[in-house]
Amino acid sequence: MASSFLSFSVLFLGLYTADGFMHFTEDSCDFNSTDLKDIEFTQSYYYNKMEYTRFSSSVGKYVGYTEYGVENAAYWNRDTSQLAVMNAQKETYCQHNIQVDYEAALTKSAKPYVRLHSEGASGGKHPAMLVCSVFDFYPKLIKVSWIRDGQEVTSDITSTDELADGDWYYQVHSHLEYTPRSGEKISCVVEHASLGEPLVTEWDPSMSESDRNKIAIGAAGLILGLTLSLAGFIYYKRKARGRILVPSS
Repeated sequence: MASSFLSFSVLFLGLYTADGFMHFTEDSCDFNSTDLKDIEFTQSYYYNKMEYTRFSSSVGKYVGYTEYGVENAAYWNRDTSQLAVMNAQKETYCQHNIQVDYEAALTKSAKPYVRLHSEGASGGKHPAMLVCSVFDFYPKLIKVSWIRDGQEVTSDITSTDELADGDWYYQVHSHLEYTPRSGEKISCVVEHASLGEPLVTEWDPSMSESDRNKIAIGAAGLILGLTLSLAGFIYYKRKARGRILVPSS
C-alpha cells in the first residue's frame, strides 16, 4: 500500500451576497491505504474563512471551535441518528472513492525513460563524469546502478533522492565519476516495478554529446541545402522547356 498520506475533499459553497461573507462545508477523506482503519472522514463548517464546527470519524462526534460552533456541536451530538449517518460516511463515501482512486492511478505504474550523458567533473578525484537521468516513472521506488566491464560499480557514485514532478511522476539522477580506459563498457542499469527486466543503457564514448549535436545539426543543414538546390534545378528546367526560340534572320 502507498505509505504517503493522501486526501480528497468536496466543497459545498453558499455565498450570502448581502454582506459578502461566505459559508461553506468541506467533506474530506484522509487515508494512506484502502483499509477502513487507515481512513478518516471529516466534515468541516466554515464561515468567513473560519472553521467553527467539525465532525471527525476518529472522534465520532462534532466538535466546536467557536462559541457558535460549540452550540451547534452540542445540538447535533444529541441526535444519535445523525451521528450514525456521519460515522457511516467513512465506509460509504470515503472507502468507495478511495478504492476508485487506487484502481485508477495509485496501483498503476509508469515506465521510466533514461538519458545518459557526460559532464565535466568539478573538483573530483576523477577527470570524467557520467550522469544517468531517469524520468517519468511511477511508483516512487526505483534502483539505479552502474556496470563497468561486467562488474557493478560500488564507489564514486552520488545520487539524488527521487524527485516528485508534481504530476504523480518522479525523476532521479545518478552521477558516476571515473577515469576513462580504452575499450571499456559502462552501463546505467534501472530496476523498477513497471519493468519486466532491468533497463540497461550503455554509454557510447566514441564521441561527446556536443560533437554528436554538431554532427546532427550539420547533417540537417546539408539535407536542407540539397533539397533547396534540387528544387531550384527543377524550377529552372521547367522554365527552360517553356521558352520559345525565335530563329535569327
